[in-house]
Amino acid sequence: MRTRLESTGPSYCWNELITLSTKYRDLTANSQLALTVWDVSCDKNEGLIGGATIHLFNMKKQLKTGKHKLRLWPGKEADGSICTTTPGKVPKEERGELERLEKLVNKYERGQIQRVDWLDRLAFKAMDKIKERESNRNASSHLCLIVDFSSFEHRVVFQESGANFLIPSPIASTNELVTVWDPEVGKVNPSEHKQLKLARSLTRGIIDKDLKPSISERKSIQRILKYPPTRTLSGDERQLLWKFRFSSMSEKRALTKFLRCVEWSDVQEAKQAVELMGRWEMIDVSDALELLSPVFESEEVRAYAVSVLDRADDEELQCYLLQLVQALRFERSDKSRLSHFLVQRSLHNIDLASFLRWYVAVELHDPAYAKRFYCTYEILEENMMKLGVGANGDEDGFKLWQSLVRQTELTAQLCSIMRDVRNVRGGTQKKIEKLRHLLSGLLSELTYFEEPIRSPLAPGVLISGIIPSESSIFKSALHPLRLAFRTASGGTCKIIFKKGDDLRQDQLVIQMVSLMDRLLKLENLDLLLTPYRVLATGHDEGMVEFIQSKPLAQVLSSPTSI
Repeated sequence: MRTRLESTGPSYCWNELITLSTKYRDLTANSQLALTVWDVSCDKNEGLIGGATIHLFNMKKQLKTGKHKLRLWPGKEADGSICTTTPGKVPKEERGELERLEKLVNKYERGQIQRVDWLDRLAFKAMDKIKERESNRNASSHLCLIVDFSSFEHRVVFQESGANFLIPSPIASTNELVTVWDPEVGKVNPSEHKQLKLARSLTRGIIDKDLKPSISERKSIQRILKYPPTRTLSGDERQLLWKFRFSSMSEKRALTKFLRCVEWSDVQEAKQAVELMGRWEMIDVSDALELLSPVFESEEVRAYAVSVLDRADDEELQCYLLQLVQALRFERSDKSRLSHFLVQRSLHNIDLASFLRWYVAVELHDPAYAKRFYCTYEILEENMMKLGVGANGDEDGFKLWQSLVRQTELTAQLCSIMRDVRNVRGGTQKKIEKLRHLLSGLLSELTYFEEPIRSPLAPGVLISGIIPSESSIFKSALHPLRLAFRTASGGTCKIIFKKGDDLRQDQLVIQMVSLMDRLLKLENLDLLLTPYRVLATGHDEGMVEFIQSKPLAQVLSSPTSI
């Protein structure tokens, strides 16, 4: 298509409307307009001035409107290919102040910028000066071609045929719930967070230590104190607790909730919170566990939690020992204060030492935290080996540690027995015969230990060997062993050894039952529960205490009542 040239000044102006035969509805998303400028006064080989290509749709698939300034590529004809060699758009790194102003002018002419007459006159005068200065500075700049596309009242957006065609969902005919992943769930609302910081900064200089909550505010505070530790406090609830922090210091349940509403990134606020924490009513041992969760990263808060745990007796500490070992994951260093506390308390109680060693040993299989738990294991070993005679029973530290290490050796031998028994073809009776044959022959050293070993399930009990005649195998897919051990006192204790099953879940459930039984007994409510012991010695192995029992059907069929 050829156009008529109208030269009215230093610039060449065609001032002609070009109407293409293609309709808007027939355009594709990658449609381009290729423009080439020729000098018809010269022959064809010398008349090519330059070309440029422009996409008709922008990145948002909107049709381009208004004026656009295209850079001409000298001596090149616009190719119009997908990967064009004559792009009319100026690269970002080469755009200057003039290009930025021209873009704003185009938006102004399209009505996208509000018109203010007195301000517009001043702005255009300043822009003319900038244009004059830039043109003098860049006298030998690139050739440019300005094209003006049609403008519309509303934006024209590219849309393919059938894009609004509804496709029936494959699960529309079912009653199943669909899980939709929301990346915003659990994240802090930035608007609320900013508002909370501004509100506290305004009232930071105004401290009324005698401020008391009203009746409605007191009810709200009491409702917040009943929240479980897993519930996140809203911005208003955090602001309420912070406002009445001084009047809540006599309520020990409020400390953990108050520490949750502290902005620990604020140095002044964190300093005041630590000061109040030291003057707060002492919390219970169970509440100290919450302060060791990953929510609290402050060293002062975690040190305070350890000081509260130090008030607990060994029996209560053993109830929470499993969770305390898991809390080591959230410490900031391998040799943390919590780690040293657990080791020091274990040195004076063989039950704590045995269970702490096993809980830590199981976590050594986790590659993410193996180094940290191995460090705790080394601290326990090093400190226990330093114990003298009589510091813990009648044995010195070396013998105590060796008795605990032999527990691991025993479990390794039991795993070997299970592998041999499982390879036996036949029914359960043949496997039982194989078990007793191994204990009486090849592994006869297990029937009488050289030195008694502390039972992993009950470290206070010394076991001296396995009784082959009373040992058996359960009829199950995993073929767990039922082993009868003779004790040093002349009695017997029976355990179930399982390989191939993760007993950490069972261990946690039994721990919860035992803890509830203890708490109920403190309230003078004895449900006569007999929780058996469970100990995971690995990620797929462990021991279960065997307790003589009867099937419920047999009990109900008995003529006597329960």
